[in-house]
Amino acid sequence: MRNIRILWTDDEIDLLKPHILFLQEKGFDVQTANNGDDAIEMTKKQDFDLVFLDENMPGLNGLQVLEIIKSFKPDLPVVMITKSEEEDIMDLAIGSKIADYLIKPVNPKQILLSIKKNIDTKRLISEKTLSDYQSEFGKIGLKISEARSFDDWVDLYKKLVHWEIELEANQESGMQEVLKMQKADANIGFCKFIKNNYVQWFNNAEKPLMSPNIFKERIFPMIDKGEKVFVIVIDNLRFDQWKVIQPVINEYFTVEQEELYCSILPTATQYARNAIFAGLMPLEIDKIYPEFWLNDEEDGGKNLNEKELFESQVKRLGKNIKFFYEKVNHQKTGEKLVENINDLLHNQVVILVYNYIDMLSHARTDSEMIRELANDEAAYRSLSVSWFKHSPLFTLIKELQQHKVKIVITTDHGTVKVTNPVKVIGDRNTTTNLRYKNGKNLNYNPGEVFEIRQPEKAHLPKSNLSTSYIFAYNNDFLAYPNNFSHYANYYKNTFQHGGISMEEMIIPFIKLKPNS
Repeated sequence: MRNIRILWTDDEIDLLKPHILFLQEKGFDVQTANNGDDAIEMTKKQDFDLVFLDENMPGLNGLQVLEIIKSFKPDLPVVMITKSEEEDIMDLAIGSKIADYLIKPVNPKQILLSIKKNIDTKRLISEKTLSDYQSEFGKIGLKISEARSFDDWVDLYKKLVHWEIELEANQESGMQEVLKMQKADANIGFCKFIKNNYVQWFNNAEKPLMSPNIFKERIFPMIDKGEKVFVIVIDNLRFDQWKVIQPVINEYFTVEQEELYCSILPTATQYARNAIFAGLMPLEIDKIYPEFWLNDEEDGGKNLNEKELFESQVKRLGKNIKFFYEKVNHQKTGEKLVENINDLLHNQVVILVYNYIDMLSHARTDSEMIRELANDEAAYRSLSVSWFKHSPLFTLIKELQQHKVKIVITTDHGTVKVTNPVKVIGDRNTTTNLRYKNGKNLNYNPGEVFEIRQPEKAHLPKSNLSTSYIFAYNNDFLAYPNNFSHYANYYKNTFQHGGISMEEMIIPFIKLKPNS
Protein backbone atom coordinates (compact mmCIF):
# COMPACT_ATOMS: atom_id res chain seq x y z
CA MET A 1 0.00 0.00 0.00
CA ARG A 2 1.48 3.40 -0.99
CA ASN A 3 2.10 6.15 1.55
CA ILE A 4 -0.54 8.81 1.99
CA ARG A 5 0.53 11.86 -0.07
CA ILE A 6 -0.04 15.32 1.44
CA LEU A 7 0.51 18.78 -0.01
CA TRP A 8 1.09 21.50 2.59
CA THR A 9 0.78 25.06 1.26
CA ASP A 10 1.85 28.03 3.41
CA ASP A 11 3.80 31.21 2.64
CA GLU A 12 5.79 30.55 5.86
CA ILE A 13 6.40 26.89 5.08
CA ASP A 14 9.96 26.94 6.51
CA LEU A 15 8.53 27.63 9.96
CA LEU A 16 6.47 24.44 9.70
CA LYS A 17 9.46 22.14 9.14
CA PRO A 18 9.10 20.41 12.57
CA HIS A 19 5.48 19.51 11.72
CA ILE A 20 6.49 18.20 8.31
CA LEU A 21 9.32 16.08 9.77
CA PHE A 22 6.86 14.70 12.34
CA LEU A 23 4.47 13.57 9.59
CA GLN A 24 7.30 12.09 7.50
CA GLU A 25 8.44 10.07 10.51
CA LYS A 26 4.86 8.77 10.75
CA GLY A 27 5.20 7.47 7.18
CA PHE A 28 3.37 10.24 5.28
CA ASP A 29 4.72 11.55 1.97
CA VAL A 30 4.60 15.35 2.49
CA GLN A 31 5.32 17.85 -0.27
CA THR A 32 5.24 21.63 0.19
CA ALA A 33 4.37 24.83 -1.65
CA ASN A 34 4.76 28.42 -0.43
CA ASN A 35 2.13 30.05 -2.66
CA GLY A 36 -1.25 29.36 -4.22
CA ASP A 37 -0.10 29.22 -7.85
CA ASP A 38 2.42 26.44 -7.11
CA ALA A 39 -0.19 24.53 -5.11
CA ILE A 40 -2.63 24.63 -8.05
CA GLU A 41 0.00 23.42 -10.52
CA MET A 42 1.14 20.61 -8.21
CA THR A 43 -2.42 19.35 -7.64
CA LYS A 44 -3.01 19.36 -11.39
CA LYS A 45 0.08 17.27 -12.10
CA GLN A 46 0.12 14.95 -9.08
CA ASP A 47 -2.33 12.86 -7.08
CA PHE A 48 -2.58 13.95 -3.46
CA ASP A 49 -4.75 12.41 -0.77
CA LEU A 50 -5.04 15.63 1.26
CA VAL A 51 -4.12 19.32 1.01
CA PHE A 52 -3.31 21.59 3.96
CA LEU A 53 -3.94 25.16 2.81
CA ASP A 54 -3.08 28.44 4.56
CA GLU A 55 -5.99 30.86 4.32
CA ASN A 56 -3.93 34.10 4.45
CA MET A 57 -1.22 34.15 1.75
CA PRO A 58 0.11 36.88 -0.56
CA GLY A 59 -1.20 36.65 -4.12
CA LEU A 60 -3.98 34.08 -4.31
CA ASN A 61 -5.41 33.60 -0.83
CA GLY A 62 -6.51 30.24 0.55
CA LEU A 63 -10.19 30.62 -0.36
CA GLN A 64 -9.30 31.47 -3.98
CA VAL A 65 -6.91 28.51 -4.23
CA LEU A 66 -9.56 26.27 -2.66
CA GLU A 67 -12.14 27.29 -5.28
CA ILE A 68 -9.74 26.60 -8.16
CA ILE A 69 -8.61 23.20 -6.82
CA LYS A 70 -12.23 22.14 -6.24
CA SER A 71 -13.09 23.08 -9.85
CA PHE A 72 -10.88 20.30 -11.23
CA LYS A 73 -10.58 17.94 -8.22
CA PRO A 74 -13.89 18.27 -6.36
CA ASP A 75 -13.32 15.15 -4.23
CA LEU A 76 -9.83 16.10 -2.98
CA PRO A 77 -10.05 16.83 0.79
CA VAL A 78 -8.70 20.30 1.67
CA VAL A 79 -7.99 21.38 5.26
CA MET A 80 -7.98 25.16 5.75
CA ILE A 81 -5.46 26.57 8.27
CA THR A 82 -5.83 30.20 9.36
CA LYS A 83 -4.97 32.70 12.05
CA SER A 84 -8.44 34.23 11.74
CA GLU A 85 -11.35 33.21 13.93
CA GLU A 86 -13.76 35.54 12.16
CA GLU A 87 -17.10 33.84 11.56
CA ASP A 88 -17.51 35.03 7.97
CA ILE A 89 -14.16 33.47 6.99
CA MET A 90 -15.21 30.20 8.57
CA ASP A 91 -18.59 30.31 6.82
CA LEU A 92 -16.95 30.97 3.43
CA ALA A 93 -14.51 28.11 3.92
CA ILE A 94 -17.17 25.65 5.10
CA GLY A 95 -19.49 26.73 2.29
CA SER A 96 -16.69 25.90 -0.15
CA LYS A 97 -16.77 22.32 1.16
CA ILE A 98 -13.52 22.19 3.08
CA ALA A 99 -12.77 18.91 4.81
CA ASP A 100 -11.61 20.54 8.07
CA TYR A 101 -10.79 23.93 9.61
CA LEU A 102 -7.80 24.49 11.95
CA ILE A 103 -6.78 27.69 13.82
CA LYS A 104 -3.10 28.63 14.08
CA PRO A 105 -0.95 27.80 15.91
CA VAL A 106 -1.55 24.14 15.19
CA ASN A 107 0.19 21.27 16.99
CA PRO A 108 1.24 17.90 15.55
CA LYS A 109 -1.60 16.00 17.26
CA GLN A 110 -4.21 18.30 15.66
CA ILE A 111 -2.65 17.70 12.25
CA LEU A 112 -2.52 13.94 12.77
CA LEU A 113 -6.15 13.86 13.95
CA SER A 114 -7.24 15.84 10.88
CA ILE A 115 -5.43 13.39 8.59
CA LYS A 116 -7.06 10.40 10.27
CA LYS A 117 -10.47 12.05 10.17
CA ASN A 118 -10.28 12.87 6.47
CA ILE A 119 -8.29 9.99 5.02
CA ASP A 120 -8.27 7.14 7.48
CA THR A 121 -11.89 7.42 8.65
CA LYS A 122 -13.28 5.12 5.98
CA ARG A 123 -10.71 2.41 6.76
CA LEU A 124 -11.19 2.75 10.53
CA ILE A 125 -14.98 2.63 10.23
CA SER A 126 -14.76 -0.33 7.86
CA GLU A 127 -12.49 -2.23 10.27
CA LYS A 128 -14.79 -1.41 13.21
CA THR A 129 -17.88 -2.48 11.24
CA LEU A 130 -16.21 -5.72 10.22
CA SER A 131 -15.12 -6.42 13.78
CA ASP A 132 -18.56 -5.62 15.20
CA TYR A 133 -20.34 -7.90 12.72
CA GLN A 134 -17.88 -10.72 13.39
CA SER A 135 -18.64 -10.46 17.10
CA GLU A 136 -22.40 -10.38 16.32
CA PHE A 137 -22.26 -13.32 13.91
CA GLY A 138 -22.50 -15.96 16.61
CA LYS A 139 -25.21 -14.08 18.49
CA ILE A 140 -27.34 -13.82 15.35
CA GLY A 141 -26.90 -17.53 14.68
CA LEU A 142 -28.09 -18.26 18.21
CA LYS A 143 -31.10 -15.97 17.76
CA ILE A 144 -32.07 -17.86 14.59
CA SER A 145 -32.14 -21.17 16.47
CA GLU A 146 -33.92 -19.73 19.52
CA ALA A 147 -36.60 -17.56 17.81
CA ARG A 148 -40.02 -18.68 19.03
CA SER A 149 -42.34 -15.69 18.57
CA PHE A 150 -43.05 -13.14 15.87
CA ASP A 151 -41.36 -10.48 18.04
CA ASP A 152 -38.23 -12.65 18.11
CA TRP A 153 -38.20 -12.74 14.32
CA VAL A 154 -38.77 -8.97 14.16
CA ASP A 155 -35.73 -8.33 16.36
CA LEU A 156 -33.66 -10.73 14.29
CA TYR A 157 -34.76 -9.21 10.97
CA LYS A 158 -33.94 -5.70 12.24
CA LYS A 159 -30.40 -6.85 13.07
CA LEU A 160 -29.93 -8.49 9.67
CA VAL A 161 -31.14 -5.39 7.82
CA HIS A 162 -28.88 -3.19 9.97
CA TRP A 163 -25.81 -5.24 9.08
CA GLU A 164 -26.84 -5.52 5.45
CA ILE A 165 -26.83 -1.73 5.14
CA GLU A 166 -23.69 -1.24 7.26
CA LEU A 167 -21.58 -3.78 5.37
CA GLU A 168 -22.84 -2.45 2.05
CA ALA A 169 -21.85 1.12 3.03
CA ASN A 170 -18.36 -0.06 3.92
CA GLN A 171 -18.04 -2.28 0.83
CA GLU A 172 -17.22 -5.38 2.84
CA SER A 173 -17.94 -7.82 0.03
CA GLY A 174 -16.58 -10.86 1.87
CA MET A 175 -18.71 -10.26 4.94
CA GLN A 176 -21.70 -9.37 2.75
CA GLU A 177 -21.58 -12.90 1.35
CA VAL A 178 -21.41 -14.34 4.86
CA LEU A 179 -24.38 -12.19 5.90
CA LYS A 180 -26.30 -13.29 2.80
CA MET A 181 -25.90 -16.93 3.85
CA GLN A 182 -26.91 -16.08 7.41
CA LYS A 183 -29.99 -14.26 6.14
CA ALA A 184 -30.88 -17.29 4.01
CA ASP A 185 -30.65 -19.47 7.13
CA ALA A 186 -32.88 -17.03 8.99
CA ASN A 187 -35.47 -17.14 6.20
CA ILE A 188 -35.54 -20.94 6.35
CA GLY A 189 -36.24 -20.72 10.08
CA PHE A 190 -38.85 -17.99 9.59
CA CYS A 191 -40.69 -20.05 6.98
CA LYS A 192 -40.86 -23.01 9.39
CA PHE A 193 -42.19 -20.63 12.05
CA ILE A 194 -44.95 -19.36 9.72
CA LYS A 195 -45.84 -22.89 8.62
CA ASN A 196 -46.24 -23.97 12.25
CA ASN A 197 -48.09 -20.89 13.53
CA TYR A 198 -49.90 -18.92 10.82
CA VAL A 199 -53.24 -20.76 10.73
CA GLN A 200 -53.28 -21.11 14.54
CA TRP A 201 -53.05 -17.32 14.95
CA PHE A 202 -56.68 -16.97 13.86
CA ASN A 203 -57.82 -18.99 16.86
CA ASN A 204 -55.46 -17.22 19.25
CA ALA A 205 -55.68 -13.77 20.81
CA GLU A 206 -51.87 -13.66 20.96
CA LYS A 207 -51.37 -13.22 17.22
CA PRO A 208 -49.15 -10.31 16.10
CA LEU A 209 -50.43 -7.06 14.63
CA MET A 210 -51.66 -7.95 11.13
CA SER A 211 -53.01 -6.16 8.07
CA PRO A 212 -56.73 -5.93 9.07
CA ASN A 213 -55.91 -4.24 12.41
CA ILE A 214 -53.70 -1.39 11.19
CA PHE A 215 -56.42 1.29 11.21
CA LYS A 216 -58.34 -0.03 14.21
CA GLU A 217 -55.35 -0.47 16.53
CA ARG A 218 -52.88 2.17 15.32
CA ILE A 219 -54.46 4.95 13.27
CA PHE A 220 -57.98 5.44 14.65
CA PRO A 221 -56.60 5.98 18.21
CA MET A 222 -54.52 8.88 16.80
CA ILE A 223 -57.63 10.42 15.21
CA ASP A 224 -59.61 9.89 18.44
CA LYS A 225 -56.99 12.03 20.23
CA GLY A 226 -57.69 14.87 17.78
CA GLU A 227 -54.56 14.41 15.68
CA LYS A 228 -54.61 15.07 11.94
CA VAL A 229 -52.99 12.14 10.17
CA PHE A 230 -51.60 11.61 6.68
CA VAL A 231 -51.47 7.86 6.01
CA ILE A 232 -49.02 7.12 3.22
CA VAL A 233 -49.18 3.54 1.96
CA ILE A 234 -46.19 2.78 -0.28
CA ASP A 235 -46.95 -0.50 -2.03
CA ASN A 236 -44.13 -3.06 -1.79
CA LEU A 237 -42.03 -1.02 0.67
CA ARG A 238 -39.61 -3.30 2.50
CA PHE A 239 -38.07 -2.48 5.87
CA ASP A 240 -34.59 -2.09 4.36
CA GLN A 241 -35.95 0.39 1.82
CA TRP A 242 -37.54 2.38 4.65
CA LYS A 243 -34.19 2.44 6.54
CA VAL A 244 -32.33 3.99 3.59
CA ILE A 245 -35.14 6.50 2.98
CA GLN A 246 -35.36 7.46 6.66
CA PRO A 247 -32.23 9.72 6.70
CA VAL A 248 -33.76 11.79 3.89
CA ILE A 249 -36.89 12.37 5.98
CA ASN A 250 -35.09 13.02 9.29
CA GLU A 251 -34.41 16.67 8.43
CA TYR A 252 -38.16 17.33 8.39
CA PHE A 253 -39.81 14.69 10.59
CA THR A 254 -38.78 12.70 13.65
CA VAL A 255 -39.64 9.03 14.01
CA GLU A 256 -42.09 8.80 16.89
CA GLN A 257 -42.70 5.07 16.48
CA GLU A 258 -41.04 2.41 14.33
CA GLU A 259 -42.89 -0.88 14.38
CA LEU A 260 -42.81 -3.96 12.19
CA TYR A 261 -46.07 -5.81 11.67
CA CYS A 262 -47.11 -8.99 9.86
CA SER A 263 -48.60 -8.97 6.38
CA ILE A 264 -51.31 -11.56 5.81
CA LEU A 265 -50.94 -14.34 3.26
CA PRO A 266 -50.89 -14.10 0.34
CA THR A 267 -48.47 -11.17 0.59
CA ALA A 268 -50.08 -9.66 -2.49
CA THR A 269 -51.79 -6.31 -3.00
CA GLN A 270 -55.19 -7.84 -3.72
CA TYR A 271 -55.27 -9.55 -0.33
CA ALA A 272 -53.11 -7.53 2.03
CA ARG A 273 -54.10 -4.00 0.99
CA ASN A 274 -57.82 -4.77 0.77
CA ALA A 275 -57.51 -6.24 4.28
CA ILE A 276 -55.93 -3.01 5.55
CA PHE A 277 -58.69 -0.79 4.18
CA ALA A 278 -61.59 -3.10 5.05
CA GLY A 279 -60.28 -3.99 8.50
CA LEU A 280 -61.23 -7.56 7.61
CA MET A 281 -59.60 -10.72 6.30
CA PRO A 282 -60.29 -11.55 2.63
CA LEU A 283 -62.83 -14.28 3.46
CA GLU A 284 -64.93 -11.79 5.46
CA ILE A 285 -64.66 -9.15 2.72
CA ASP A 286 -65.92 -11.68 0.20
CA LYS A 287 -68.85 -12.66 2.47
CA ILE A 288 -69.90 -9.22 3.73
CA TYR A 289 -69.02 -7.05 0.72
CA PRO A 290 -69.07 -9.38 -2.30
CA GLU A 291 -69.49 -6.38 -4.60
CA PHE A 292 -66.00 -5.20 -3.56
CA TRP A 293 -64.15 -8.50 -3.92
CA LEU A 294 -62.95 -10.34 -7.04
CA ASN A 295 -61.25 -13.73 -6.82
CA ASP A 296 -57.96 -14.30 -8.61
CA GLU A 297 -59.46 -15.94 -11.68
CA GLU A 298 -62.12 -13.24 -12.17
CA ASP A 299 -61.55 -10.42 -14.65
CA GLY A 300 -61.17 -6.85 -13.46
CA GLY A 301 -59.01 -4.75 -11.14
CA LYS A 302 -58.58 -6.31 -7.72
CA ASN A 303 -57.94 -3.07 -5.79
CA LEU A 304 -60.49 -0.67 -7.22
CA ASN A 305 -62.65 -0.42 -4.10
CA GLU A 306 -60.23 0.61 -1.37
CA LYS A 307 -62.03 3.86 -0.65
CA GLU A 308 -65.37 2.04 -0.35
CA LEU A 309 -63.83 -0.63 1.88
CA PHE A 310 -62.40 2.04 4.16
CA GLU A 311 -65.80 3.77 4.35
CA SER A 312 -67.35 0.45 5.34
CA GLN A 313 -64.76 -0.02 8.11
CA VAL A 314 -65.41 3.50 9.45
CA LYS A 315 -69.18 2.88 9.54
CA ARG A 316 -68.83 -0.61 11.01
CA LEU A 317 -66.80 0.81 13.91
CA GLY A 318 -69.34 3.60 14.45
CA LYS A 319 -66.92 6.41 13.67
CA ASN A 320 -67.61 9.76 12.03
CA ILE A 321 -64.41 10.69 10.23
CA LYS A 322 -63.84 13.20 7.46
CA PHE A 323 -61.25 11.66 5.16
CA PHE A 324 -59.65 11.97 1.74
CA TYR A 325 -58.37 9.02 -0.32
CA GLU A 326 -56.22 9.09 -3.45
CA LYS A 327 -54.23 6.47 -5.33
CA VAL A 328 -51.11 8.03 -6.85
CA ASN A 329 -50.04 6.23 -10.00
CA HIS A 330 -48.69 9.21 -11.95
CA GLN A 331 -46.36 12.15 -11.37
CA LYS A 332 -49.07 14.68 -12.16
CA THR A 333 -51.41 13.22 -9.54
CA GLY A 334 -48.68 13.59 -6.92
CA GLU A 335 -47.92 17.17 -7.98
CA LYS A 336 -51.61 18.09 -7.82
CA LEU A 337 -51.78 16.86 -4.21
CA VAL A 338 -48.94 19.23 -3.28
CA GLU A 339 -50.74 22.13 -5.00
CA ASN A 340 -53.95 21.36 -3.06
CA ILE A 341 -52.31 20.78 0.33
CA ASN A 342 -54.46 23.39 2.10
CA ASP A 343 -57.64 21.62 0.98
CA LEU A 344 -56.26 18.27 2.18
CA LEU A 345 -55.67 19.71 5.64
CA HIS A 346 -59.42 20.12 6.17
CA ASN A 347 -59.65 16.32 6.62
CA GLN A 348 -59.00 14.37 9.80
CA VAL A 349 -57.21 11.67 7.87
CA VAL A 350 -55.69 11.77 4.38
CA ILE A 351 -54.93 8.38 2.83
CA LEU A 352 -52.49 8.30 -0.08
CA VAL A 353 -51.46 5.09 -1.85
CA TYR A 354 -48.23 5.28 -3.85
CA ASN A 355 -47.55 2.43 -6.26
CA TYR A 356 -44.05 3.41 -7.40
CA ILE A 357 -42.04 0.72 -5.57
CA ASP A 358 -44.49 -1.90 -6.84
CA MET A 359 -44.16 -0.56 -10.39
CA LEU A 360 -40.37 -0.57 -9.99
CA SER A 361 -40.34 -4.27 -9.05
CA HIS A 362 -42.57 -5.14 -12.03
CA ALA A 363 -40.50 -2.94 -14.37
CA ARG A 364 -37.37 -4.70 -13.18
CA THR A 365 -38.93 -8.02 -14.22
CA ASP A 366 -40.01 -6.79 -17.64
CA SER A 367 -37.25 -4.32 -18.55
CA GLU A 368 -33.65 -5.30 -19.20
CA MET A 369 -32.55 -1.71 -18.56
CA ILE A 370 -34.17 -1.61 -15.09
CA ARG A 371 -32.64 -5.01 -14.32
CA GLU A 372 -29.23 -3.51 -15.04
CA LEU A 373 -29.95 -0.45 -12.88
CA ALA A 374 -31.15 -2.60 -9.96
CA ASN A 375 -28.95 -5.64 -10.44
CA ASP A 376 -28.77 -6.53 -6.74
CA GLU A 377 -30.34 -5.71 -3.36
CA ALA A 378 -28.09 -2.69 -2.77
CA ALA A 379 -28.88 -1.20 -6.18
CA TYR A 380 -32.61 -1.85 -5.64
CA ARG A 381 -32.43 0.11 -2.38
CA SER A 382 -30.47 2.87 -4.07
CA LEU A 383 -33.04 3.18 -6.86
CA SER A 384 -35.80 3.42 -4.23
CA VAL A 385 -34.01 6.32 -2.49
CA SER A 386 -33.38 8.07 -5.80
CA TRP A 387 -37.09 7.88 -6.65
CA PHE A 388 -38.08 9.17 -3.22
CA LYS A 389 -35.71 12.16 -3.26
CA HIS A 390 -37.15 13.39 -6.57
CA SER A 391 -40.77 12.40 -5.99
CA PRO A 392 -43.84 14.59 -5.34
CA LEU A 393 -44.24 12.49 -2.18
CA PHE A 394 -41.04 13.94 -0.71
CA THR A 395 -42.15 17.43 -1.75
CA LEU A 396 -45.45 16.82 0.05
CA ILE A 397 -43.67 15.59 3.20
CA LYS A 398 -41.49 18.72 3.26
CA GLU A 399 -44.60 20.89 2.92
CA LEU A 400 -46.38 19.00 5.71
CA GLN A 401 -43.57 19.86 8.15
CA GLN A 402 -45.03 23.37 8.29
CA HIS A 403 -48.36 22.05 9.58
CA LYS A 404 -49.26 20.28 12.81
CA VAL A 405 -49.95 16.88 11.28
CA LYS A 406 -48.64 13.41 11.96
CA ILE A 407 -47.55 11.16 9.13
CA VAL A 408 -47.84 7.39 9.04
CA ILE A 409 -45.73 5.59 6.44
CA THR A 410 -46.57 1.94 5.93
CA THR A 411 -47.10 -0.70 3.28
CA ASP A 412 -49.18 -3.76 2.47
CA HIS A 413 -46.35 -6.26 1.86
CA GLY A 414 -42.70 -6.48 0.89
CA THR A 415 -40.93 -8.26 -1.91
CA VAL A 416 -38.16 -10.85 -2.21
CA LYS A 417 -35.53 -11.62 -4.82
CA VAL A 418 -36.32 -15.08 -6.24
CA THR A 419 -33.66 -17.47 -7.48
CA ASN A 420 -34.98 -21.04 -7.32
CA PRO A 421 -37.83 -22.34 -9.55
CA VAL A 422 -40.23 -24.93 -8.11
CA LYS A 423 -42.50 -26.96 -10.42
CA VAL A 424 -46.27 -26.69 -10.02
CA ILE A 425 -49.04 -28.04 -12.28
CA GLY A 426 -52.45 -26.36 -12.39
CA ASP A 427 -55.45 -25.88 -14.66
CA ARG A 428 -56.21 -22.74 -16.68
CA ASN A 429 -57.95 -21.11 -13.71
CA THR A 430 -54.88 -21.35 -11.48
CA THR A 431 -53.41 -18.07 -10.23
CA THR A 432 -50.54 -16.69 -12.31
CA ASN A 433 -48.65 -15.21 -9.31
CA LEU A 434 -45.13 -16.65 -8.96
CA ARG A 435 -45.14 -16.77 -5.15
CA TYR A 436 -48.57 -18.27 -4.48
CA LYS A 437 -51.19 -20.25 -6.34
CA ASN A 438 -54.79 -21.12 -5.66
CA GLY A 439 -57.06 -23.44 -7.57
CA LYS A 440 -58.80 -26.81 -7.45
CA ASN A 441 -56.37 -29.01 -9.39
CA LEU A 442 -52.93 -28.09 -8.10
CA ASN A 443 -50.18 -30.69 -8.40
CA TYR A 444 -46.93 -30.05 -6.49
CA ASN A 445 -44.40 -31.49 -4.09
CA PRO A 446 -45.87 -30.78 -0.61
CA GLY A 447 -42.36 -30.57 0.87
CA GLU A 448 -41.50 -27.59 -1.32
CA VAL A 449 -44.44 -25.30 -0.47
CA PHE A 450 -46.68 -24.21 2.40
CA GLU A 451 -50.10 -25.63 1.61
CA ILE A 452 -53.46 -24.56 3.02
CA ARG A 453 -56.02 -27.15 1.98
CA GLN A 454 -58.81 -25.54 4.02
CA PRO A 455 -58.58 -21.84 3.10
CA GLU A 456 -61.35 -20.83 5.50
CA LYS A 457 -59.04 -21.68 8.42
CA ALA A 458 -56.71 -18.93 7.20
CA HIS A 459 -59.72 -16.70 6.43
CA LEU A 460 -59.15 -16.92 2.69
CA PRO A 461 -61.96 -17.09 0.10
CA LYS A 462 -62.33 -19.98 -2.30
CA SER A 463 -63.98 -20.15 -5.70
CA ASN A 464 -65.19 -23.73 -5.25
CA LEU A 465 -65.26 -26.48 -2.65
CA SER A 466 -61.89 -27.97 -3.58
CA THR A 467 -59.88 -24.72 -3.81
CA SER A 468 -56.56 -24.80 -1.96
CA TYR A 469 -53.65 -22.35 -1.64
CA ILE A 470 -49.92 -22.95 -1.83
CA PHE A 471 -47.14 -20.48 -1.00
CA ALA A 472 -43.50 -20.41 -2.04
CA TYR A 473 -40.81 -20.27 0.65
CA ASN A 474 -37.64 -18.21 0.91
CA ASN A 475 -36.27 -17.39 -2.58
CA ASP A 476 -38.37 -19.96 -4.48
CA PHE A 477 -40.79 -19.14 -7.27
CA LEU A 478 -43.50 -21.32 -8.77
CA ALA A 479 -43.21 -22.26 -12.45
CA TYR A 480 -45.14 -24.60 -14.74
CA PRO A 481 -43.37 -27.59 -16.32
CA ASN A 482 -44.33 -26.37 -19.82
CA ASN A 483 -41.43 -24.30 -21.13
CA PHE A 484 -39.92 -24.57 -17.66
CA SER A 485 -36.36 -23.56 -18.58
CA HIS A 486 -37.49 -20.38 -20.35
CA TYR A 487 -39.61 -19.15 -17.45
CA ALA A 488 -37.06 -20.24 -14.87
CA ASN A 489 -34.39 -18.13 -16.55
CA TYR A 490 -36.72 -15.21 -17.26
CA TYR A 491 -37.92 -14.79 -13.67
CA LYS A 492 -34.73 -15.76 -11.87
CA ASN A 493 -33.27 -12.82 -9.87
CA THR A 494 -36.45 -10.76 -10.13
CA PHE A 495 -38.29 -9.28 -7.14
CA GLN A 496 -41.63 -10.95 -6.45
CA HIS A 497 -44.27 -11.03 -3.70
CA GLY A 498 -47.11 -13.24 -2.54
CA GLY A 499 -45.21 -15.88 -0.59
CA ILE A 500 -43.40 -16.40 2.70
CA SER A 501 -40.19 -14.62 3.61
CA MET A 502 -39.09 -12.05 6.17
CA GLU A 503 -38.83 -9.45 3.40
CA GLU A 504 -42.47 -9.97 2.34
CA MET A 505 -44.14 -10.51 5.72
CA ILE A 506 -42.22 -8.38 8.27
CA ILE A 507 -43.07 -4.88 7.12
CA PRO A 508 -42.83 -1.31 8.46
CA PHE A 509 -45.36 0.86 10.25
CA ILE A 510 -43.76 4.25 10.91
CA LYS A 511 -45.25 7.17 12.82
CA LEU A 512 -43.63 10.58 12.21
CA LYS A 513 -43.99 13.93 13.94
CA PRO A 514 -42.85 17.22 12.36
CA ASN A 515 -39.58 18.78 13.53
CA SER A 516 -40.14 22.12 15.20
